[in-house]
Amino acid sequence: MIHCFKKQLMSWQIHDGVLLFSNQRIKAEVIELVKVQMSEILDKALTDSLKSLSQSTHSDAVGNTHSHTDEKARRHRMEDGKVFVVRQSILDELFEISHIRTIYHMFIAALFLFIISTLAVDYIDQGRLVLDFDLFFYAFGQLGTVIWAWLIMFSYSLLGPYHVLSQWADLYHHCQWKMSVSVATAVTLLVAQMGILGYFPVYVVLHYQLPPASRFIVVLEQIRFLMKSYSFIRETVAAVLRAKPVKGEACRFPTLSSYLYFLFCPTLIYRETYPRNPYIRWNYVWRNFILGSLFYLYFILVRLCIPVLMNESNRPFSTRTLILAIFHATLPGMLMLLLGFFAFLHCWLNAFAEMLRFADRMFYKDWWNSTSFANYYRTWNIVVHDWLYYYAYRDFLWLSGHRLRPVATLSVFAVSAVVHEYTFTMGFGFFYPVMFCLFAVIGAVFNFTLSDKRKGPAWNIIMWTCLFIGQGVQVCLYCLEWYAQVHCPRTGLVTPRSWTCKI
Repeated sequence: MIHCFKKQLMSWQIHDGVLLFSNQRIKAEVIELVKVQMSEILDKALTDSLKSLSQSTHSDAVGNTHSHTDEKARRHRMEDGKVFVVRQSILDELFEISHIRTIYHMFIAALFLFIISTLAVDYIDQGRLVLDFDLFFYAFGQLGTVIWAWLIMFSYSLLGPYHVLSQWADLYHHCQWKMSVSVATAVTLLVAQMGILGYFPVYVVLHYQLPPASRFIVVLEQIRFLMKSYSFIRETVAAVLRAKPVKGEACRFPTLSSYLYFLFCPTLIYRETYPRNPYIRWNYVWRNFILGSLFYLYFILVRLCIPVLMNESNRPFSTRTLILAIFHATLPGMLMLLLGFFAFLHCWLNAFAEMLRFADRMFYKDWWNSTSFANYYRTWNIVVHDWLYYYAYRDFLWLSGHRLRPVATLSVFAVSAVVHEYTFTMGFGFFYPVMFCLFAVIGAVFNFTLSDKRKGPAWNIIMWTCLFIGQGVQVCLYCLEWYAQVHCPRTGLVTPRSWTCKI
């Protein structure tokens, strides 16, 4: 019995060995056959591609001039002006990803932590659980004055340039003194702009001694109306000059409703029509109008800035004091930068865009991924960048015959630096050109040295490090000067008080 079982086992092993050898041989033959067929297919494909390439060489050479002309024409059309298309804001797209939404939730949790810590400190020090918003109410004081000043600026911006230009458009194509009419119109607009949108807001801010937040509202609205009205004047004048009206007919002019829509929609480039969404998502509007950002800013000032920088302002001004204050202000400064970006460029602009069904939501790009300051300046604030690019940079190039591109870039930096410094000077009530130096000098140098040629993660880290330091410098110096202005008498018109103040 055992002997028979051994013989059967040996026959099975021989049979399995034959099968295994047969399977390996078949596998080798199949692989070899596949290699031969693939080689033939590749040879045939290469031959066909070479033939088609040789046949199309002549036709490509013939059509090269036409294609080059078409490409130039396309680029010329794109350079005629900004093209508005339907698109979402980047953060709205990113918030659909749960991992990115968690980072947003972390910032909300940090706000709750600020509230809890403030309540705990107040309870321990003063024995009460009351959130004191005295600083908040002080900063936004005299809102009645702000409202009537805004109504005057808005009424002029809506009716003034529109009616002056409409009268000029009617006369320009139907009278013989075109140059005289144009000069008179330009002088009228210049005087009106300087009076209502130039002198009047400054008078309101200084005469009524508005508190800081109210000052910033008036000044920022002044700048917005100036940029909006300039865009309307610039685009309308160009359209009227290009128009060829039929004799006996009035010149076509934009409607007042299109200009009114432009004054509120979140763009600084005037168009008669924009891409529109079919309906309004009111829950999206209310979600973006939540005042959490203002309270976040309040707690950053109360918990991170005021206790530290108020004590630093009591010390004599020295290099040691300055360096310590800058590094203390770095974290709150960066939080303010991110908060200002999110509150204004995302929430505020998207809320108005949604209410007006404005479909182009590209108010910013992915500036946080920038590896150069040149790219950061282009992507941080697309709304202002478009205005500067089309009405400052390109117009300067046109006037110079496209020969002075570096000078055009520097002129844009100069305009931006002056406007930023004017805003901070009027908002805080003192002249301390920190923003001008950081923007016009250091910013311009970084724009040319840390250019788009810089790639890689290391350069993104360098950019963020520079942003942290820059924000710390701004918050530190402006806060120190604010307390010096409060506690010390004026020693000069230009010299900052924080340099000589000794409490």
